[in-house]
Amino acid sequence: MANFNDRKKEVIAIIGAGISGLLACKYCISKGFDPIVFESESGIGGVWRKTIESTKLQTPKPFYQFSDFPWPDSVTEMLPHQKTVLEYIESYATHFDLVRHIKFNSKVLSLSYEDDSSSGEWNLCKGKWNVTVQDTSTQATTTLSYQIKYTKLILGRFSQVPNMPEFRPNNGPEAFEGQVIHSMDHSKMDSETATNFVKGKQVAVVGFQRSGMDIAMECSTVNGIERPCTVLIRTPHWNLPDFSPWGLNLGYLYLSRFSELMVHKPGEGLLLSLLATTLSPLRWAFSKYVETYIKHKNRLAKYGMVPKHSFLNELSSCSAAVVPEGFYDRVEEGSIKLIKKADCFGFSKEGIVLEGQAETIKSDLVILATGFKGIDKLKHIFQSTKYQEFIAGSDDSATVPLYRECIHPRIPQVAIIGFSESLANLYTSEIRCRWLAELLDGKFRLPSVKMMEKDIAEWDKYKKSYSYSKYYRRSCVAALHVWHNDQLCKDMGWNPKRKKGFWAEWFQPYGPMDY
Repeated sequence: MANFNDRKKEVIAIIGAGISGLLACKYCISKGFDPIVFESESGIGGVWRKTIESTKLQTPKPFYQFSDFPWPDSVTEMLPHQKTVLEYIESYATHFDLVRHIKFNSKVLSLSYEDDSSSGEWNLCKGKWNVTVQDTSTQATTTLSYQIKYTKLILGRFSQVPNMPEFRPNNGPEAFEGQVIHSMDHSKMDSETATNFVKGKQVAVVGFQRSGMDIAMECSTVNGIERPCTVLIRTPHWNLPDFSPWGLNLGYLYLSRFSELMVHKPGEGLLLSLLATTLSPLRWAFSKYVETYIKHKNRLAKYGMVPKHSFLNELSSCSAAVVPEGFYDRVEEGSIKLIKKADCFGFSKEGIVLEGQAETIKSDLVILATGFKGIDKLKHIFQSTKYQEFIAGSDDSATVPLYRECIHPRIPQVAIIGFSESLANLYTSEIRCRWLAELLDGKFRLPSVKMMEKDIAEWDKYKKSYSYSKYYRRSCVAALHVWHNDQLCKDMGWNPKRKKGFWAEWFQPYGPMDY
């Protein structure tokens, strides 16, 4: 094995300067490495740089902060707006002098391993990656190549590759006389442009998660009840009005060690398995407690929007969103209309046609808030079809097969951060970036490929058990956040129990400052 001091002379490439990319950069520097960060945009912040201004944090700010750089006292909102979040992220980058490591306007086109005939095994010392980068800072773009020892792919799920619905022939947007765009295109507009774009138009939004609700609120603010915004919903969700159901902090219900005793865990022993089974009535009661609150606050029964799955299913799929303030008041007044649509829909000249319904939803503009194809974005950055197949996983796999939600055992010298989600992605990304820095610094070694793949399979079984149906094929550790962090801590040689006292350790919520 190469000397670790020699290893630190090798270049580490980090792709993306969102929160995870900045964290990866900071912790690489802390171990003596000199990383280079490729960012396709002209500034840092990732999705926080390109989203509508009314967007707020989806997580209370105590759970969405850097462990060594807390929010300034001047930020008093529990859920700060987009501009405030971006300023906080930029302050972090400035404070730790990270910007000098970033190459802006540098879009990574592809990655190719110099020894593509290798057997396929994660290692620290063999081979290099060829990184092809396009410089987009000038009109005459140029393509550059870099040879990199280690690569960190900071590829979140929510950008670049939109998930576009498929339509029958002559039944897609081409049949519509109005305009159809994806929410990604809408989020790129500045506030004034976005306002003028929807003003005076009959807007329909397809999708009922974070971006769909935010866009509907924007449209209802601009057009009011004269031109109500129609929201088409395939699957109702347990979207949260706030984080204190009936006055109890949600963290006590789902972010403590005790709460995780109720869930069957990957790699659990007999005692923990018996506890999870024994406590299943309490697990059910916790879900019903939160569901009752959401139904009451959001008036779901009145609008026929009560989900068929449980809140625990929602949480375990990382699909629970925070309802914009006043959203259901807008529904009550009529400036937002909710329509539960069929699985299939199409277009006519005048608007949207739902399967099995004769009436057309007349529209001038349709915005598809239908999410993103995160796996496609991740898969196609690799030139090798072999590595693309590794990322896609087996047919019965629910998620991208990553050990510790970070690395694929058969793709050498690559780590993937930001793809697997939790309740607070900044919090999750930070401890994973610390784990990777310790790994690169030689503080611990990975188990065999066989052992890593066994662990991945156990996590995949858990995700299938607790996530909700085919709509949630996504990597999510939200309901086992502490258990996941415990594994990372043990790998690094840390004590996983971070609090003082029995009560605090078992019943208080865990957050970034505990690490």
